[in-house]
Amino acid sequence: QVQLVESGGGLVQPGGSLRLSCAASKSILSIVAMGWYRQAPGKQRELVAVVIAGGRTNYADSAKGRFTISRDSAKNTVYLQMNSLKPEDTAVYYCNANDGSVYWGQGTQVTVSS
Repeated sequence: QVQLVESGGGLVQPGGSLRLSCAASKSILSIVAMGWYRQAPGKQRELVAVVIAGGRTNYADSAKGRFTISRDSAKNTVYLQMNSLKPEDTAVYYCNANDGSVYWGQGTQVTVSS
């Protein structure tokens, strides 16, 4: 069982930055993959970025060049640094962990608006 707690969401102006954090209840080194997904109103949940055991990362096209996923194994935390935010990035962002079973955090709202 893995519990995930997200933080760092909020309201930001277009062009601004936010950093999301996801704290896991167990060592993230034992988790095969951890990632960030988002769900905008009326849309399906979509992958934003994932980091796989060994450190390999993968990004949605919409996130490439603007978002960076990273992890701190000492803190059992995964981060999503989001730069150059756009209104279309507005969504609830969810942390995801897969260690053979799939776990979700409660989500954190990100709103990009002037």
